[in-house]
Amino acid sequence: MPHPELLNHNKQFSKGVIDIGERCWTAVGFAASNVHMIEGNESVTIIDTTESLKAAQNILAEFRKLTTKPIARIIYTHGHRDHISGAKVLHDGSQDIIASHKFTSDLVKTDKNNSIPLLALKKRAAAQFGMGLSSEERINIGCGPGDRPMEGLGEGFINPTTLIEEDMDYDLDGVFARFIHAPGETEDHMVVWLPEKEILFGGDNWYHAFPNLYAIRGTTYRDFGKWADSLKLLADLNPEVLVPGHTLPQFGKEKIRELLETTREMIIFLMEKTAQGLNAGIPLDDIVAEIELPEHLATKPWLKEHYGKLSWSARAYATGLLGWYDGNPTNLGTIRTNDRARLMEDLAGGIEGLWEKVHATENLQWKLELCDCLIALGEPAKKLKADTMRILAESEINATARNSYLWEADNLDPNY
Repeated sequence: MPHPELLNHNKQFSKGVIDIGERCWTAVGFAASNVHMIEGNESVTIIDTTESLKAAQNILAEFRKLTTKPIARIIYTHGHRDHISGAKVLHDGSQDIIASHKFTSDLVKTDKNNSIPLLALKKRAAAQFGMGLSSEERINIGCGPGDRPMEGLGEGFINPTTLIEEDMDYDLDGVFARFIHAPGETEDHMVVWLPEKEILFGGDNWYHAFPNLYAIRGTTYRDFGKWADSLKLLADLNPEVLVPGHTLPQFGKEKIRELLETTREMIIFLMEKTAQGLNAGIPLDDIVAEIELPEHLATKPWLKEHYGKLSWSARAYATGLLGWYDGNPTNLGTIRTNDRARLMEDLAGGIEGLWEKVHATENLQWKLELCDCLIALGEPAKKLKADTMRILAESEINATARNSYLWEADNLDPNY
């Protein structure tokens, strides 16, 4: 049975077009990310375009029930695939596509670039998002619904036509807007602030889940300090409505300030606690295993670890700043996986002893690590590892961890 808190998180992806007031709407639950519409005098502006052609088609059909005004422009808040891959559905060749001057997207990279481990990234992304899992297995993806249309995934991207160099004011056909650079989950993040309406389209700098400070699909270092600074910037705008790129919109100035400020406080706590441990010479594995949020933060529903995770973030912060070396000279050398497995076999008194250790331990993490040794030695331990990962998955409130456990388990034990 999946973790009840992860099941409850599905409420954040209740499917529908939500009227956020002042002739603005957001489409939630149709795809991994939300799409927003601002109605002007004679036209509409679309913010973000979602992950697939089919999802964009479904959202456009819903928007057309509200207005038939033409789309004048599209705005990308950032370059993640789930925000830019439906543009071809919404774009007829004439509209401006606006983004930050720092706009970057993995979609413009090709397999011809041999310096980028694209196959590894694709495999890890498939695991993180539970691609191919049944709807019963893939409860959600942390930031969006698990069950969603995938036809045309990643196929609808169009390059921006206008890049915003500095924060600037902009007329969205009678709607006064301000484009503000706010690096966070990505360096190229740009939020859209409607000061007269007090509505903030915040991209992925905040959503109703622990922020994805590190994505297990594989990412370069996300600057935690800049992300915290951007959260302060957003809070200082004092919005009445916060419309995130994922999960439901939020209403009320006091509530929104609390959401943004506590998330910022959590990031600062994480940075300081990790730095304190490193400065004290505590091994990184121990820092990662022992870090906990103070109770006043740990109990906030929007900081539940449904998407990002505190322990992963602590490791990412340490390695992002200092690199892979942890200061222990032991780790300047390397033992190959197979050689390490042979040494573990010797310590266990032979292969039978190693099997006995695997079956005897109640520590599931240790069981996985011992299974890896057995698999490296050519022993038939794949099913045992798969079964162990399935047990771990059922206790996970983190969607990406659950999906990864189940995806890898199905690959190891396809006849399950």
